Amino acid sequence: MKNLMILASAGDAPVNPLAPNWWELLVVGVGFAVLMVIVVKFVVPMFEKTFAERTEAIEGGIAKAEKAQAEASAALEEYKQQLVDARTEANRIREEARNEGAQILADLKAKAATESARITEQAQVAIAAERQAAVVSLRAEVGTLATTLAGRIVGESLNDDARSARVVDRFLAELDAQSEGAAK
Repeated sequence: MKNLMILASAGDAPVNPLAPNWWELLVVGVGFAVLMVIVVKFVVPMFEKTFAERTEAIEGGIAKAEKAQAEASAALEEYKQQLVDARTEANRIREEARNEGAQILADLKAKAATESARITEQAQVAIAAERQAAVVSLRAEVGTLATTLAGRIVGESLNDDARSARVVDRFLAELDAQSEGAAK
């Protein structure tokens, strides 16, 4: 209070401590106005620019994420389609292999049947040839034995080739006739 008294005694008018000083208000007001101009001119545009960049980055990130999600979905659908196509192709190849295997098996069976028939025919021909050779050989031996035996029985030599051939032929004809009669 003593300070107030000193100030009061210095001037003629009494000083109200609650009343503002107009010069201080003017200086504070001008300072505030300058500060507001600086903030509005320089600070606020920087904040707005930063906010716009962040908003753009976020929206761009969201758009990129949506695009990546769409690409991933498209890739997944393409993968699923390729998988279905691969399974279809595998089934087709498997079916072709079965058909080809059945065809090869049928071809092999046909070749085996043909080869079997050929071998059987060759065996029949070989058997017939051996039989014919055996018949010829037996005829010659039977003829020789028959003439020798007939010569001993008759007591006469049947060394004449023409005569012995006739006797042998007649004897063999009788044997053939007897074997044909027995076969019937």
